[in-house]
Amino acid sequence: MAKRKKKKGNEFSRKKSRWTSHYRMVVLNDDTFEERFSLKLNRLNVFFITAISALLLIVLTTLLIAFTPLREYIPGYSNAKTKSTAVQLTKETDSLRQVLATKDEQYNRIKKILLGDLTFEEYESTTAEDSTTTIQAVPDLSPSEQENELRNEVAKVDRYNILNDASVRTEFVLFTPVSGSLTGSFNPEEDHYAVDIAASVGTPIKAAADGTVIFSGWTVETGYTVIIEHAFGLITVYKHAGELLKQQNDRVESGEVIASIGNTGELTTGPHLHFEIWSDGYPLDPSNFISFK
Repeated sequence: MAKRKKKKGNEFSRKKSRWTSHYRMVVLNDDTFEERFSLKLNRLNVFFITAISALLLIVLTTLLIAFTPLREYIPGYSNAKTKSTAVQLTKETDSLRQVLATKDEQYNRIKKILLGDLTFEEYESTTAEDSTTTIQAVPDLSPSEQENELRNEVAKVDRYNILNDASVRTEFVLFTPVSGSLTGSFNPEEDHYAVDIAASVGTPIKAAADGTVIFSGWTVETGYTVIIEHAFGLITVYKHAGELLKQQNDRVESGEVIASIGNTGELTTGPHLHFEIWSDGYPLDPSNFISFK
């Protein structure tokens, strides 16, 4: 038993002496063997010096990356300018998404009116509800009810008179879509937001102004129908056609043939053109701006 303890004590002493035994590192001149530098070391000192050096290196590297612009050179790390740009683009994208959603909703409502799926009164009521909701979102800036009514009246008058402005007339002239006899006049009280022009079957129907075809197709009530979007928020509608010559998304010029007179749809009363003009969702009387004779 005493021998085992003595043996273990000898092993521990040997291991300890191995770590604490001193060594000398000497730098000599290769030609003269003159001693230039010497350093007394042991394994324990070397271990501690290496560990402390590694720890200092890690700390310094962390500080450099965290508090200096050097971090921007690390692959995959975005700099402050890039982050700021990304945040700004995200805000702008969100704003554009909201604007597009609003425009799409308004466009779908107008399209429903033009195709007969939504009455003009229903459109006005839903628009008024949306306006009220938007105003209530900022309570501190909410105008009074009288101010809202006045603004709505002024906006409505402006929409109906858009083509009466002299500056607009000089830049925007409506072309007669077809010549013939007026068999139906503009009458909002009876939900007739158009004029009806009688003409022979096959007579060319022409675009009233430059624009883009946003609908070209068939509906049960109005037959072959073309809807064109123009400048200044104007939309023209051509219903009961016999043949369509333009497709959706086609660009058309003023006076260009887009269809021909027909007698299609359940609501037709004979060969004629049902012609409508809309300004920002409000109907206009075409006979105020175009001579159909």
